[in-house]
Amino acid sequence: MRSAAFLRFAARRIAEMAATLLVASFVVFGAMYLAPGSPASFLLSGRSASPEALAAINARYHLDDPFAERYLRWLGDIVQGDFGRSLTYRTDVSRLLADRLPTTLLLITMALTVVVVVGLVLGKVAAVRGGRTDTAVLVATALAVGTPSFVAAVLLQGLFAVGLGWFPSGGAGDGFLDMVWHLTLPAIALALYLIGMLARVTRAAMLDALDSEHVTVARSRGVPERQVIRRHVLRNSLGTVLTTGGLIVSTLLVCTVLVETAFSIGGIGQLLELATTTKDFPTVQAVSLIIVALFMAVNLLVDLLLPLVDPRITLGTRGATA
Repeated sequence: MRSAAFLRFAARRIAEMAATLLVASFVVFGAMYLAPGSPASFLLSGRSASPEALAAINARYHLDDPFAERYLRWLGDIVQGDFGRSLTYRTDVSRLLADRLPTTLLLITMALTVVVVVGLVLGKVAAVRGGRTDTAVLVATALAVGTPSFVAAVLLQGLFAVGLGWFPSGGAGDGFLDMVWHLTLPAIALALYLIGMLARVTRAAMLDALDSEHVTVARSRGVPERQVIRRHVLRNSLGTVLTTGGLIVSTLLVCTVLVETAFSIGGIGQLLELATTTKDFPTVQAVSLIIVALFMAVNLLVDLLLPLVDPRITLGTRGATA
């Protein structure tokens, strides 16, 4: 019975995601045309052009077509995997994305790994040991939360890349191991703020679970403390931690623009920054839509996993108990 309800819930959430993504695509497509300037002015690079040349540019990029017609044509191409042609790089946007997206995904994966491992350990240690350890963790996480990703990137770059020379100061590297080496500092810079967030959330969730009645009962029955922490405290904290994990991944998707720019990493974050500066409409629209789609996919995954991780959570809610 519950499996059938879960399937219905999953189908409804996927349909909602598709509808939201459709609305987001309209906003992404239309927002660029509200900005001052036009693709034609960028293509001309400030040079004057005859009416015939300007008309040729508008005809090639369908800039004179009605807005609705342009949107529907763009949406139809997107569905077929055609994101248009970059005005800056003079190549297909799909090719740019294929070249740069793996770098960004590896960076986010490395940063997420650091956040999960360090954040969970710090939160668990602070909650279980308490006292000075708890105070030290709170101070350290406060400093981490108060350090923006871009500031962390500059500090790490200056100390470990320029000062000590342990890591490259920029670039993404060639080959997997070289890329991991190049992306280590960017991943730490991207993860620092979120480590503090996850550690604090984990600590609060575990302290709440430690005060629960079933933990008291387990202890009174002589269950070893390690088993109490693992089976009752950690397990009952997973729902809150998982919900925060969805927010963390979403934040990583946004902050990667700043970190990639600071370290000159050729990912989609830096591509978005450069495309926005040069008013490369097709590239900005494609990258923005992909970031929105990834954001929605992460939230969908969290919603689907929550009822499986914590049976007390009602389908379709976050944190509500059945």
